[in-house]
Amino acid sequence: MAFCVALCSSARHSTPHPQQVWDAVDLGSCLQTYTLHSEAVRAARWSPCGQRVLSGGFDCALHLTDLETGMQLFSGQSSFRVTTLKFHPKDPSLFVCGGFSSEIKAWDVRSGKAVRSYKATVQQTLDVLFLQEGSEFLSSTDASSRDSADRTIIAWDFRSAAKISNQIFHERYTCPSLALHPREPVFLAQTNGNYLALFSAVWPYRMSRRRRYEGHKVEGYSVGCECSPDGDLLVTGSADGRVLLYCFRTASRARTLPGHAQACVGTAFHPVLPSVLASCSWEGDVKIWH
Repeated sequence: MAFCVALCSSARHSTPHPQQVWDAVDLGSCLQTYTLHSEAVRAARWSPCGQRVLSGGFDCALHLTDLETGMQLFSGQSSFRVTTLKFHPKDPSLFVCGGFSSEIKAWDVRSGKAVRSYKATVQQTLDVLFLQEGSEFLSSTDASSRDSADRTIIAWDFRSAAKISNQIFHERYTCPSLALHPREPVFLAQTNGNYLALFSAVWPYRMSRRRRYEGHKVEGYSVGCECSPDGDLLVTGSADGRVLLYCFRTASRARTLPGHAQACVGTAFHPVLPSVLASCSWEGDVKIWH
């Protein structure tokens, strides 16, 4: 049986905001609902073992929930509204979180405390992505200007919290999401210039001038992107509701799915079943594609 997590991301109501775990492939039914946050849930991640979910939201709260028992294995209070979370790829006790702050924090669930702080001259972190088996990570931010786009993507040393580079993306667009290729030493950045940019995942993180993935619309939405488990396909949503798949090698359009009535903001391949794809939209619906 395969599952996915559906998040309530509306911040319009003061009532509790639930997380829901669904049987995504077989029945399409909601299996469990967890009401942990008092405001919008904006980020959730499966733990590497697949038995826990880490969540964060606009209430600044962080929760690690055991899905079988519903117990809170960790709860913390961030100093800012959380919009992105990532587990460390080698140590599941560690995770980083970012949001409406100039800082990114690394937390240790064993101690229940923030253990490192990564400081940049920005107002918001949009996404984070681990590289080099966890020794480095990237952050995408809201920093861009007419003259330069330094700090749009920043590379960090995870242990020392030192900034490795802030001169990675030089075009005047923000990048709402990042994705690592599963086999090649490259990563993708969704840009508000309506294209996916391709970068080397090793220093100096150069952007490919020959290959970019175009044809979808971002237009101010925080649209996600992802690689298929075998790395042959890339998938992204579009502000017009479509789901687009691209051939990684050629950057050509492999397929377009009609998608949703409103902006498609998230897409994800199933980690085990390569022919199964999930997408979600601004209006709150989740679709499973075969």
